Amino acid sequence: MSIAAPPAKVAPGGLGSGARIGIGFVLLIPALLALVWSYLIPTALTVWRSTTRDNLRGPVQSVGADNYQRLLERGIVADFGWTLVLTLVPLALALLVAPLLALLADRTGRSARRATRALLAVPVAGYAPVALLVGWRLDRLEPAEIGARPWATLAELTAVGAAGLVMAVATTAFLATMRGRRHRRDALPAALTVAGLLLFGILAATLQSFTAPLLTVRTEVPLTHVVMASLIRMDLGGGSAAAVLLLIPLALLGLAATALLLASRIRIETVDRAADRENDNHTTTDSSAAAEGGRRKSGIGLVVAGVFLVGVMLWAAWPWLRRSLRYTNDVAPMPSPDLAEMLTLTWLPTLVSALVTITIAALGGFAIGGLRPLGRFSELLLLPFAPWLFVGTGPLAIEAYLRTRDAGQIGTFLGAMPPGWVSIPALFLFTVLFRGLEPRWRAGGSFVRSMVAPAAPMVVLVGVVTWLVSAGQVLWPWLAAQPPRRPAPLSVITDINTMRIPADELALGAVLPLPLLLLFLAILVWLQVSYLDRLAVRVSR
Repeated sequence: MSIAAPPAKVAPGGLGSGARIGIGFVLLIPALLALVWSYLIPTALTVWRSTTRDNLRGPVQSVGADNYQRLLERGIVADFGWTLVLTLVPLALALLVAPLLALLADRTGRSARRATRALLAVPVAGYAPVALLVGWRLDRLEPAEIGARPWATLAELTAVGAAGLVMAVATTAFLATMRGRRHRRDALPAALTVAGLLLFGILAATLQSFTAPLLTVRTEVPLTHVVMASLIRMDLGGGSAAAVLLLIPLALLGLAATALLLASRIRIETVDRAADRENDNHTTTDSSAAAEGGRRKSGIGLVVAGVFLVGVMLWAAWPWLRRSLRYTNDVAPMPSPDLAEMLTLTWLPTLVSALVTITIAALGGFAIGGLRPLGRFSELLLLPFAPWLFVGTGPLAIEAYLRTRDAGQIGTFLGAMPPGWVSIPALFLFTVLFRGLEPRWRAGGSFVRSMVAPAAPMVVLVGVVTWLVSAGQVLWPWLAAQPPRRPAPLSVITDINTMRIPADELALGAVLPLPLLLLFLAILVWLQVSYLDRLAVRVSR
């Protein structure tokens, strides 16, 4: 008597395990190559260069640990400590104010929640730190105060520059932990995981701050040691040593965030429309006295918080907004800048970079989270990327500059593209998203409806935000651009440092032109209300 063989276990989309593993690793290859080229090799070269004396002119000499000794004698450890103090306001906003705002919005009901989401799109669409901080410095700070209290000024500028983006990202994340739940206490594990990731991210971002310190005097943060030592004092060894000291805590933060991600098994799911509608109806139709009183109090609190936040945003942005209709500054005897060229250098190279880095990240995220080549252990494939999860342009700027210089790309379109061929934070985000979408595909859903349709808006969202943030940065253009061909943020920094333009006449419109701001706002409001409102963050399982 013959016994029928058990049916083969079928992977997502009908793919066998061999095909899943093969396709998964093939799709992950671009991200791995980008990791090696953009992060691993520059890190190794930075460590080597930190033990040398290199002034870009004479021969390179080995000096052992001398560069580190000089940095310690100059007080770099204290500079790290002062920089961490700058995180207090952003952390308070992310871990105290944002969850409270999210709770009020979720308790009040669907319409209030969506209105809150639309409001959260404003600071992201208007992310232009140079314009915001320059306007603030001109109108809200006295010149004597900047020199008399440099660290207080830096803390103020850091808070102003980060508040809007931090609040928007954190509140959106906490809202996602509450979606699709009948009892909000069930959201606590996911909310704690999100809080941990926000903590690590804010610490890492503040350690790499550059724009705000550039607008203050007599303050040294980790990145000023890297950039100023290497390219102003022509001390590449000293700058590289500072970069290594910065890379160490960033790597630890990245590893800690990855460990939290792996331990919590965090994922992003789409909320079932029927269940979501039932929850919303339950929230708004529960007629018990306690429920009605809770909704009323939450609604009042949300209105007060919303009015306050709108007022603060307008007050903070007004010095920029009132200068936003002027686009260029004339500083004799320098030629008047070409507005079209300035806008092209600001937005086109960063657009190309965003398209490349996000595409590679999306493919890698689908390979790990969607195809799951290692089964339930697939997220372990994120470990090679973990040390560089929070590493931006700054710590590896010296090697990126030398690579660009040796390729003859300084001052060119290619040179204006930010270094880095994959966005590692986006890779992690897409992995978490595809991990949450994969069960429906595995259960027999079509690939397009189960994976492509729910993920495509996230690709657009991450691409737009990456483009917007990259276009607003100063560090890489400061290294790779050549006058007079500068992108708008760097041009504004240069103009304000000349001290030859009256404060009321400084043009800030080219940093984020009004038509682009409105376009970004329309896209982000639509994504917040129609897409992000259907996503839920879950942990464990």
